[in-house]
Amino acid sequence: METILHTYSIVARDEKSGQFGAAVQSHWFNVGSLCPWVEAGVGAVATQSSVKVSYGPQGLKLMREGKNAQEALHILLAEDEGRENRQVAMVDAHGNVAVHTGTRCIAKAGHVAGSGFSVQANMMKNDTVWGAMAEAFQKTQGDLAERMLAALQAAQSEGGDIRGKQSAAMLVADGIRNEEPYEHILLDLRVDDHPEPLVELERLLHIQRAYEHMNKGDDFLVKDAMPEAMKEYSLGASLAPNIDELPFWQAVTMAANGHLQEALPIFNSVFKMNKDWSEALQRLPAAGFFPDDKEMLDRILQELES
Repeated sequence: METILHTYSIVARDEKSGQFGAAVQSHWFNVGSLCPWVEAGVGAVATQSSVKVSYGPQGLKLMREGKNAQEALHILLAEDEGRENRQVAMVDAHGNVAVHTGTRCIAKAGHVAGSGFSVQANMMKNDTVWGAMAEAFQKTQGDLAERMLAALQAAQSEGGDIRGKQSAAMLVADGIRNEEPYEHILLDLRVDDHPEPLVELERLLHIQRAYEHMNKGDDFLVKDAMPEAMKEYSLGASLAPNIDELPFWQAVTMAANGHLQEALPIFNSVFKMNKDWSEALQRLPAAGFFPDDKEMLDRILQELES
């Protein structure tokens, strides 16, 4: 499959965490289904310009089989008669980077490869885009997702795609190689069509973080570490204050683990936002997600009337 996909992107491996990532923005619908590819413990690929999607899965396959990024890219380019229309970047499990910008990529086009990362762009408004991306990625503090987002935002600040903007995507996988690598995808965000795709991507990243904090809170609560759990729950709620499902499950987990009194005001707040959560709660015991304790349920449901 080949598609005209002019865009800017980044592939990277985080040296501290071992995570792999790929992130992209384009004036093309659903760029996330075409350009970025990652596999836990193996690497990341971005394929764009006159995009040949097979560079993604085939590049990962070659790296999985033991080829480094440069070897994998060399093999695929050698087999491709349309190589001069391609722009492809790869990073492998050891942080080796390989990148190719074909001579027939639409100007302005170029790339910068650094330690454990590559940024690349084509059909840009200015030839300062990829340099700004590299600088932002290297200077930004935070985890891999935050640094890649900063690179995309820097590209847009430099003028970005000469056609404008439409879609964006970000993938992050951990560094653990596994027979079931899909279980180690840490982040998979896509904005298929939006007037401000990077703004929306950042919003989705905040929601992702909110759910991560809530999950950590559940883990602490099961260990009876209440202060740590409440800290994580509070962080999650601050990142996604309009999502009523998060405090609902927080209250469910607290009540089920012996902290009913602390959970009651949270149930009260959730029921005021949407009383249907009270019906959802009553369905949980039959599915094994809440104790079959009528007295506890009745006490919680009294919050509907308070």
